[in-house]
Amino acid sequence: MMGTKNEKSKIFYHLPGLFEFYELYKLFLPLFREHREYFYEWCDIGSVYGAPADCIWGGGRVGFGDADPVDTAALMKAYDISSRLTFSNSLLSEEHLGDRRCNALCRLFEKNGNVRNGVILSSDLLLDHIATNYPDFYLVSSTTKVLTDFNDFKNELDRPEFAFVVPDFRLNRELKALESLTSEEKKKTEFLCNECCWFDCYDRKNCYENVSRKSLGEDCPEHICVSPAASRGYRFSDAMKNPGFIGTEDILKTYAPMGFSHFKIEGRSLGSALILEFLLYYMTKPEYRLKVREEIYLDSTLDLF
Repeated sequence: MMGTKNEKSKIFYHLPGLFEFYELYKLFLPLFREHREYFYEWCDIGSVYGAPADCIWGGGRVGFGDADPVDTAALMKAYDISSRLTFSNSLLSEEHLGDRRCNALCRLFEKNGNVRNGVILSSDLLLDHIATNYPDFYLVSSTTKVLTDFNDFKNELDRPEFAFVVPDFRLNRELKALESLTSEEKKKTEFLCNECCWFDCYDRKNCYENVSRKSLGEDCPEHICVSPAASRGYRFSDAMKNPGFIGTEDILKTYAPMGFSHFKIEGRSLGSALILEFLLYYMTKPEYRLKVREEIYLDSTLDLF
């Protein structure tokens, strides 16, 4: 589906920050390629996703990516890694489809390199536009749809337009229902691993819609997070305690044996130091984590915070 490596036993991670963390990936990808012994042999990079700052089709998180799109496309092409444009704004109308910048990004990434690139979508209006004008992209149904009902999620999986569907993280532990999916449905399922949002949140869709309004440049009030722990911000240690958290042991002992192989790591709105911790935890063998951390930290060109 993606045109990337497709070994049956591989776990594919979809990493955050295509434009947001370009400088980090410029250091990490050579390490991953040249010192594969540092990293778990059972995992690979399925894609890197993101959107530039001030991108009206953007959604999910307020974008701050400032990397040059041409440089970003060239980096992903050099390492044969699928790029995903996070165009998950749910509030688009016809007038927004002609946006010059977003269409230029589509032209740049649609046929960039030897692997297929993708677009993450929430709006069916944008889906039709992308499918009609940029048919070489594969399409991903965004978690911003907040599909918390398993039947809604299954219906989304059965839509032929989508190569992947990212359910709401509250469905991560619906193991009995997940086990009942067909092998094809399991191949299309992409779990959000490290969500830190309150598991009992009742306002998640409004939160995402607020981001969509900001991306469109609307003057709207800041969304107030309803989580009791909102003041703590994102902490990986907190995410690990979330009932929906999926760690490496969960992947290897529960999800992979069931036939699932795609896992999304969130973090576009975080700092590169925290993204590195995700890369160390999910992909790097424990005995090499310090070495990889030092290789990245000691490069003076990267602002980790």
